[in-house]
Amino acid sequence: MTKITLNDNQQAMLDGKQGVARQMAMRLLLDMAATAGATELVPITSAHLSGVSPLTGGLGLRQFLARLAEDPQAKVAVPTTLNAAGCDEAQFDAMRIVAPNFKAHNAEIVARYTQLGVQPTQSCIPYEWEGVVTSGEAAWAESNAICFGNSYTGLITNRESGLSALAAALTGYTPKYGLMLEENRRPNLAVVVTTPLADPTDFSILGDWIGKQRQPEWKMPNGPIPAVKGLPAELNHEQKKALTAAAANYGCPLLYIDGQGERPPAAFQARLLFGKEELEKRYAELGPKTAVSLITIGCPQASLGELRETAVLLKGKQLAPDAPPLWVFTSSANKAIAEKTGIAASITGSGALLLENTCPEVVPYDPTWVRHVLTNSMKAEHYIKSGLNGIPTSVMRLADCIAVATGELEIRDWRLETGAQGAETTQQKHPVTPSPLHPLTPSPLHPLTPSPPHPVTLSPGHPVTSSPLHLFTATGHGLPSQTDFSVTAEAFVTDTPITLLGFVNRETGVIEEPGHPADGQSMAGKIAIFPKGSGSTVAPYVLLELFYRGQAPLAIVNTEIDQQSAPACSLENIPYAYQFDQDIIGHIHSGDLVQLTRENGRVTLDVLTRHTV
Repeated sequence: MTKITLNDNQQAMLDGKQGVARQMAMRLLLDMAATAGATELVPITSAHLSGVSPLTGGLGLRQFLARLAEDPQAKVAVPTTLNAAGCDEAQFDAMRIVAPNFKAHNAEIVARYTQLGVQPTQSCIPYEWEGVVTSGEAAWAESNAICFGNSYTGLITNRESGLSALAAALTGYTPKYGLMLEENRRPNLAVVVTTPLADPTDFSILGDWIGKQRQPEWKMPNGPIPAVKGLPAELNHEQKKALTAAAANYGCPLLYIDGQGERPPAAFQARLLFGKEELEKRYAELGPKTAVSLITIGCPQASLGELRETAVLLKGKQLAPDAPPLWVFTSSANKAIAEKTGIAASITGSGALLLENTCPEVVPYDPTWVRHVLTNSMKAEHYIKSGLNGIPTSVMRLADCIAVATGELEIRDWRLETGAQGAETTQQKHPVTPSPLHPLTPSPLHPLTPSPPHPVTLSPGHPVTSSPLHLFTATGHGLPSQTDFSVTAEAFVTDTPITLLGFVNRETGVIEEPGHPADGQSMAGKIAIFPKGSGSTVAPYVLLELFYRGQAPLAIVNTEIDQQSAPACSLENIPYAYQFDQDIIGHIHSGDLVQLTRENGRVTLDVLTRHTV
């Protein structure tokens, strides 16, 4: 492994001379550096932290922050902002949240971060905040902010997890690898758009569609980096924001728009065509077919432009008495401006709720009345329907969402028109003819987080055999901070990345993602073997919670370094390995008895017995 020469400040942190929090953070960064082959730590200009809502961070986040708070020297070293929280505490009652102790837990999390010196912006759009540095090398978490910053500003940041971004904020450094290197910022996916796009929701659908096309054979260690051709010559802020936010749903950390600035030479692995048929198909699939319970706007939090358009659409109107409530989410900075300019009055005067400090995807909705959400954002759709809330979510353009809220447009079941099976019998008073695009349809190295040792789990009847008798053996790499270990257990294997946040049950370790090849299977108590994590940067806190609940994998094995799995494994000494010399996913199957061993720095993965049905 590459050894990094530390300067005096970095060495002091590693030696614990600046407190155990920075010592832990420096160890984590060195683990990440070693696994990525980085040769240096570079100073950062800013950091942005994800993992704020009790819904997303959960027990893992709260327990970890409480441990950090025990260190009086735990302070961030660079300007650091905070992601959206789980509620608008000033309007908590209006949000009708019934999750036990949610408001108290939310306040606790924000207070813990503030104690660390983090600016409690509670916003997922730091690039819209005055004074936030959006240039130079940084450490940002929050997937949409990462993609927006890398794509449209002078920011250079890896797709940090909430944990790695916090470690960088505490130390003021980050390893130089991945997107920090110019050669890794090259586009690897060609996307040609052959139909006009105008509304931000059109761009949101495009971004999400791009991510859905990812194939297992694509080699994209830094995620898909599309170069999109065929878009208008100039995109407004809302269009850019919608595109990057939705593309980030599936791990896109950066994108290029043809004709808008220079881009490095491409190394395309595939070419995708997105035309009228694809757009109409997605609107048809996403359109609401049955009654809607709640309409949410602002994911990511609404910009001033989006607030202004919402106000125009609501001007002089009232929400219909029998229509679903309308909640508009924005940042406290944008809300303050909206209040001064009269925009807020136009929105709230209609009966809508204008919320700050939170975002639709991180709210724990009351399932007794929120049974179907309508939104104009594919980012919101992606996470609200996930295991975070598990609520069916539909998507329409902003104007149509507002029309539903005011009663000008009613959702009717398209199956009644076609005679399709399973049609709802609810009659609509004012049916609206669908438009073409709207069918309506402790370890010793981690003094801050001591953890119990990981047992060697030998199943009866499955003795550990010598190497020549192993059915398959591969050699890989481990984390520098971890010492020797040997874990034997049943393998959990999938060739598809795992979206930990929202699609892994944080109490059981079961994959809950329809269409995923491992849907319904549990990682708990097994050696989990998968390419890497995808989706939200809050994912490490899911692993931490599984660990605290005793439902985590006994070990995690990735085919490539995973910025979501590795940080949690580093902190809690969960055996971790990556980048093997053979195709482990092709040679190991779920149910096989496998042994992961680290001895004298050498990591091996052996198949002891094959699973038989």
